[in-house]
Amino acid sequence: MNDYYKVVFAVNPPSGDVCDLLADSLADAGYESFEPADDGASLTAYVPAALYSVEATAEAAHALPLEADITFSEEFVEGRDWNSEWEKNYFKPIVVAGKVAVHSSFHTDVPEAEYDIVIDPRMAFGTGHHATTTLMMQAVLEFVTPGCTVIDMGTGTGILAILALMAGAGEAVGIEIDPFAATNARDNVGLNLPPEARLTIIDGDASALEKYLGFADLFLANINRNIITADIARYADAMKPGAKIAVSGFYTEDAGIVKEAAAAAGLSYRRIASIDNWASIVFEKPASL
Repeated sequence: MNDYYKVVFAVNPPSGDVCDLLADSLADAGYESFEPADDGASLTAYVPAALYSVEATAEAAHALPLEADITFSEEFVEGRDWNSEWEKNYFKPIVVAGKVAVHSSFHTDVPEAEYDIVIDPRMAFGTGHHATTTLMMQAVLEFVTPGCTVIDMGTGTGILAILALMAGAGEAVGIEIDPFAATNARDNVGLNLPPEARLTIIDGDASALEKYLGFADLFLANINRNIITADIARYADAMKPGAKIAVSGFYTEDAGIVKEAAAAAGLSYRRIASIDNWASIVFEKPASL
């Protein structure tokens, strides 16, 4: 059965950083998807019923390096047709950047666009509806060049890597720490690309980049501020000289922190874009490195 527990965590004082760290901690306890409140006051998380443990959840919530008062309550969610739930409540066809139509396989009223992407998200997120995904899709369209190589860190549903291949990339690698999301990404790759397409989805974290040193012409990371700043030196190592990296998943007021971490990793700032106070920054690896 695909039964779940919906667990709502109240965060006091409100903090987007705490919500980000909490989601990372909960992923290790089996949680599969997360919905942070825009004001950082709460995080809604979903975990398969068979994996839910009050003790493990409490331990994950109280093991954070930041000070916060976190309480939680759970609600059992009986198994259902999750595609139908998305269709009714969350996921509607959209057009991103005037060029990319994003919809699910169960939608019938689909707008026409240059690129047509089918995403069946189930309990994994990344459909283009969130500002950060939209920002990153715009970066893909701007920076993908014919035959280029792409790494999509924290690929989620695989939407960015899929778009990169559609836009002309020659090869892409999507890396995802959540096994459920990685499986979902592979399914979405099959829905959108021919079997011969060179798009590999890998289960793992930034340590997986050790096999891809100097690989990427374009590096994508739509995760969160803390993970990006902690791992950006590894991202730089996976980039070719002259390559670009687009990062998102943080608020505009955190841009300075991300810029400092990127500069320490030898990356040069190129530009910033924002939607609804969510930011995306592009850096470049100097050709001399």
